[in-house]
Amino acid sequence: MGQPVVHFEIGCKDMARTQEFYAQLFDWQIVPAGPAAMIETGGTGGIPGHITALGHEPHNFVTVYVEVNDIPAYLAKAEQLGGKKIVGPIDIPTGSFAWMADVEGTVIGLFKPKA
Repeated sequence: MGQPVVHFEIGCKDMARTQEFYAQLFDWQIVPAGPAAMIETGGTGGIPGHITALGHEPHNFVTVYVEVNDIPAYLAKAEQLGGKKIVGPIDIPTGSFAWMADVEGTVIGLFKPKA
């Protein structure tokens, strides 16, 4: 069985405007959480996400996060396959994450939940 997509992130410049847009468009529940706003999509099979403003480029992006059990090992494997490490691993309250680029330059997130 493959590794599941467990989270998504929407990057923006204007947090309030972006939160209002998605809350009204999809009826998502969006709750401020530190520098981000957590999204509960609801429904059967939906995955949670968050909205963030990095304060620098890239401002507008969408990243999906794949759950893995060993972020450094997956970053190394991605590099062996022709991809590259972009960011991390970085510890956060719910676990740790990293960004990697595939062979075409598409950025994907890796996430390891806190044990």
